[in-house]
Amino acid sequence: MQPPKPSLRLKSRRAKSGLQPSKRIEAFIPSSQLFLAWSIPLSFLKFLSEIASKRDIGPLPAFGEIHVLEAIELLGSEGPIGRVKLSKRLNLGEGSVRTILKHLRLAGLVEGGREGYTLTKKGRKIYNSIHEALSGPVEIPQNSLAFGRFNIAYLVRKAWKGVRYGLEQRDAAIRVGGSGAVTLIYREGRLTIPGAREEYSREIASVEKRISESFTLEEGDVVIIGAGGSRREAELAAKAAALETLRRLEG
Repeated sequence: MQPPKPSLRLKSRRAKSGLQPSKRIEAFIPSSQLFLAWSIPLSFLKFLSEIASKRDIGPLPAFGEIHVLEAIELLGSEGPIGRVKLSKRLNLGEGSVRTILKHLRLAGLVEGGREGYTLTKKGRKIYNSIHEALSGPVEIPQNSLAFGRFNIAYLVRKAWKGVRYGLEQRDAAIRVGGSGAVTLIYREGRLTIPGAREEYSREIASVEKRISESFTLEEGDVVIIGAGGSRREAELAAKAAALETLRRLEG
């Protein structure tokens, strides 16, 4: 069963800038900037998009902004890490990983050494802000709400202002190959679907129980369930929807 689809006309918007990715991150994220505990800077989200769409000569890169995000997560949690290992963990070719690392290095977020690549002080700030904002993954059993063969949930802290009816999140999940996404907001002590009726109350209660086993829900938190035909598809769907939420929150 597909998630509820309230009638809403979507508007798309795209950030435009003549700055190169490496210059954008320096321009928007000076080393003296302080990050909100739960907020990933909008400038970094734009930086992710620009790396994923950047090309010098030839076709567009074979990776997306989620792969860039995951590279930072892996470097932060397991670094130092070599390019070959990073390629295997991201399921990307070495050429794509080389491109990602090049842009992260030019931005001052990573540095290479004899044992592999690690995050710089600036990169560590970004890594910490990611983990303050996003928590997961949590596997959710299939039901009429979590409709995918596989379903993965992520918690996005205090991000309720980045959600309207969840359609933008659903579309972001589909764009990366997922089946879709369901977005819930924690309000007044319970999870709710924006604009939906109470017929999903039993399924929502089941999701809330599963999430609460891993995290403490707080007022204004957002839970996004990504659906897919495989666990990887569901995880990519959830992460894409979470990034869309953060982008709209900051924008």
